[in-house]
Amino acid sequence: MAVLKKLKDNFVATQVDDEVLIVDLDGGELFSLSGTGRAVWEAIDGKRDADAIAALLAAAYDADETVIAGDVRALITSLREAALIAPVK
Repeated sequence: MAVLKKLKDNFVATQVDDEVLIVDLDGGELFSLSGTGRAVWEAIDGKRDADAIAALLAAAYDADETVIAGDVRALITSLREAALIAPVK
């Protein structure tokens, strides 16, 4: 999978307590990310792909990387479909 970046012109994000709220400016969809979802969002930095993000979270949460990878890919798919992130070109 390709390295991922946030499409900053497509959303507004704010932190409220321990969660990140993201509003898709085109579709109006609201994402509320906390826990590992927030960790995935924060790890999307233009330098990591989905596998690197899964490895980072597996180490941080002392969890099975295979299980984490499935969850990471599901969230990344949702964020890509909402045009909040895209592969780096």
